[in-house]
Amino acid sequence: MHDHRPDSAPDPRDLPGPYRHRVEIVVRFADTDAMGHVNNAIYLTYCEVARIRYWTEVTGEPVHLGTEGAESLILAEARITYRAPAFHGEVVTVESRAVRIGRSSFTLDHRLLAAVPGESPRLVAVSESVLVRYDYATARPVPMSPAHVAAIEAYEGRGLRDA
Repeated sequence: MHDHRPDSAPDPRDLPGPYRHRVEIVVRFADTDAMGHVNNAIYLTYCEVARIRYWTEVTGEPVHLGTEGAESLILAEARITYRAPAFHGEVVTVESRAVRIGRSSFTLDHRLLAAVPGESPRLVAVSESVLVRYDYATARPVPMSPAHVAAIEAYEGRGLRDA
C-alpha cells in the first residue's frame, strides 16, 4: 500500500525557511546528562548565545552587563520544542531570524541542528525568544530605536514592525 503523504512537505512547527544568522556550538561533556544527551536546559543556553550574537552582530551594539543605567535586553519569554537528542562531540548550529518587532520588543525564531562534523545535520529543537529593550535606570521597557529597527529589518530583508 502506497502512502500518498508528501515526505518533503515542511512541517510549519519546525520553523522552515531561510535563516541568515548562524552560531556553531561544540557540545561539551558537561552539557550532557546521565542518559548521555544534551540536558534540556542547555538548549536554552545555546539559544542565549545565539540571541546575544544576533543582537551585537546585527545592530552593532553590545549587550550591556550590569544595571548601571544602561539600556539593554531582557528575555521576556522563551518557548522550546524538542525534536531529537544531541550528544557530546557533536556541533549544534543555532540558526536565528527576527520574525516580529513590536514597540519595545522583538521576537527571534531559532532552529537548532546537530551533527558530528562532516555528517548531515538533523533538527534537534526549535525555539522562540521574545526580547524586550529595558532601561535599568527607570526599571521600565523602552521603545526599540529607529536605528535598531532599521538594522534588523535590513538584515532580514523585510519589514517586521507590528501594524
